[in-house]
Amino acid sequence: MKIHILGIAGTFMGGVAALARELGHTVEGSDQAVYPPMSTQLESLGIGLRQGYLPAHVSPDCDAVVVGNALSRGNAAVEHVLDRGMRYTSGAQWLAEEVLPGRETIAVAGTHGKTTTTAILAFLLQAAGREPGFLIGGVAGDFDVSARLGGGREFVVEADEYDTAFFDKRSKFVHYRPAVAVLNNLEFDHADIFPDVAAIQRQFHHLVRTVPGRGRLIVNGEDARLAEVLEMGCWTPVERFGIDGAFDWNARLERDDGSVFTVQRGGREVGTVRWPLLGRHNVMNALAALAACAAVGVDVDASIPALAGFGGIRRRMELLGEADGISVYDDFAHHPTAIATTLAGLRARVGGARVVVALEPRSNSMRLGAHAEALAPALSGADAVVFLHRPELAWDAGSVVAALRGRAQAVADVETLVRALGAIARGGDHVVFMSNGGFDGAPRRFLAALRGEQPRA
Repeated sequence: MKIHILGIAGTFMGGVAALARELGHTVEGSDQAVYPPMSTQLESLGIGLRQGYLPAHVSPDCDAVVVGNALSRGNAAVEHVLDRGMRYTSGAQWLAEEVLPGRETIAVAGTHGKTTTTAILAFLLQAAGREPGFLIGGVAGDFDVSARLGGGREFVVEADEYDTAFFDKRSKFVHYRPAVAVLNNLEFDHADIFPDVAAIQRQFHHLVRTVPGRGRLIVNGEDARLAEVLEMGCWTPVERFGIDGAFDWNARLERDDGSVFTVQRGGREVGTVRWPLLGRHNVMNALAALAACAAVGVDVDASIPALAGFGGIRRRMELLGEADGISVYDDFAHHPTAIATTLAGLRARVGGARVVVALEPRSNSMRLGAHAEALAPALSGADAVVFLHRPELAWDAGSVVAALRGRAQAVADVETLVRALGAIARGGDHVVFMSNGGFDGAPRRFLAALRGEQPRA
């Protein structure tokens, strides 16, 4: 079968492409913005990529078109598919029909931490010899691809609450019908499709409704909004996780930066984790993954030492390099809570060293200004901030800059941003680029500038 994937460079749709290729299909795709790491992965798999949503990019002999949720009516490629009467489906529906039947599906949901938790879970199942399949919304350091079929019973999927497609406005995760569902946290996001947090809670409850009584819900016990979701009705055993509380799965931080913590299960100490990740939020992600592993029969006592070898995720506080004593990181943080927790973890690691942030408000919620009031408090842990305020941004960043009291500035383009950072940064600094988009290659452009090199494409 020949498949064209619209929106193929997105992390989810790129994973769908990898799975379709592994199933033996001929796969091609197009996207408006194609950039690493997903473009690199797709090219290595021999999948043809076309820039732009032109009707001519959709081969006329395609048997099916898989449509990403970034595309809407009026898009030239979408209109072409509809006018030609071509068979089409969504990525989530394709996954549910072509990959998940017969598998023990573990779905990882939440406003934050989905990608990291999914990757930890897949890594631990692999370490336990389970050979899981997975679809991770990013490129994990421990695997060559972001998605694979696997040879085992379990399939781990990053379960997004974003809508499915222009023709299916349900959240993606309602398609997966998991045996085990992880509910990491719940905050307001995706302001382009959800009017308020209650609308998101309803979608989470739709997911809860699909988990069988024989399964398990792994729930952040510190999250009041998730507690409200469960109060709407729950038919599945629940295990809660948290830090320094009376939870089924509890952690005690041995180091403030979260790099060492002790795990308790049902009040019994089961081991101490020493691993390379930072931050309280990543401790929570690890607890969720350990609990999900236990729910499918993995020996947790044996899993805890394995976490020391976890290779992390590309663009999750990824250290790109150092130059002139300046450390440069690339991070995906795109919500005020994620920004704050990431900076808190770094601060706990580096102590009094300066932390400089370059921020691109790239997500739909960010661009709409839904998080504008929370941005300054989230960035308070930084010593300096350079805010990319593109001309098309729908709101004024001046209030954010003013609230940071002389520690922030706004610039209109990436070239100016790189120059501004060059004037600010000095030896011993930690410079963190934060965006859930390509950021026009800003992190590597800055690192190249520090080294006196031309940036690589």
